[in-house]
Amino acid sequence: MRTIKLLSVLFITALVSSCSSIRIASDYDDAADFSRYKTYAFFKEGIDKAEISDLDKKRIMRAIDAEMQRKGFAKSENPDMLINLFTRSNEQVNVNNWGYNYGWGWGWGWNPWMWGGNYTTVNTSTEGTLYIDIIDAAKKDLVWQGIGTGVLTLDREKKQERINEFVTEILKEYPPQKK
Repeated sequence: MRTIKLLSVLFITALVSSCSSIRIASDYDDAADFSRYKTYAFFKEGIDKAEISDLDKKRIMRAIDAEMQRKGFAKSENPDMLINLFTRSNEQVNVNNWGYNYGWGWGWGWNPWMWGGNYTTVNTSTEGTLYIDIIDAAKKDLVWQGIGTGVLTLDREKKQERINEFVTEILKEYPPQKK
């Protein structure tokens, strides 16, 4: 019986960890000319309002810096665009109730030769949403927004890796490919 319980916990853990994909969405201003944006800076006033730790803000900004530079954009004191970010998180609670029966018997009702058990497992995870905003620096207008939602990790060693995944997936949508 312990083996079955252990296997169920391992299965649920594997299932939760395999759900590590990030759901992405983006939107943009159709009138914006994205070809003219070559340089960027962070919008400090907006980022300061994000309700996450300063360490996580630094991690996110490092990931955005790396991705923007990889895309050919340059950081500047006099930027074409400003980058803002904010976050939300929700605690997810997953309850799994299952049971089993072994033995001999027939029909409905109680059978003295039947045995089994019921198990309930409860798992929690935190689902986070990262918003990355691109603002036209001259007009102070939002021109693009990317949103990524997925399961977060509290493991300090894996945190930067997970943040990098979020940022990379979100910024795949920038600049937008207008149709």
